[in-house]
Amino acid sequence: MGVGGNLGGARDAVTSAIDALGNAPGLRLTARSSVFRSAPQDYADQDDFINAVARFSTALQPLEVLDRLQSLENDMGRRRDGPRFGPRLIDLDLLLYDDIVYRDHRLELPHPRMHRRRFVLEPLVEIDPDAVIPGRGRAHDCLAACASQRLCRLRPGAD
Repeated sequence: MGVGGNLGGARDAVTSAIDALGNAPGLRLTARSSVFRSAPQDYADQDDFINAVARFSTALQPLEVLDRLQSLENDMGRRRDGPRFGPRLIDLDLLLYDDIVYRDHRLELPHPRMHRRRFVLEPLVEIDPDAVIPGRGRAHDCLAACASQRLCRLRPGAD
């Protein structure tokens, strides 16, 4: 799962979201990355984002996990009335689910842009150096194409 935000206390929101999901019924947190600061993409006129990646084990189906993510976003005050890719307090994305390739009007797996996003790939590789993106190959290999994207690992307690 990818976690990010750039409004208010985004770092607290990112860590709180991971903690909340780790305590949710049916989800078990198995790994969490460092926290990173990244430059915005697709909609550049906004503050930097705070990002992390977390891995969970679950017996839930992908759409059930998506429902949990969206419910938590709503509970945390996520608003969807701004520009696409614009500022937001919290954004929770289901990136991968085992090696499933899936697409419908609500969900696409693997996440359709993850292979082009350093702020996803670097933390993913940190927690799973052998991660594979179905249809794209090793996450580590995708990082080379994203090397120019600004990303900074944050020290614990630093913003």
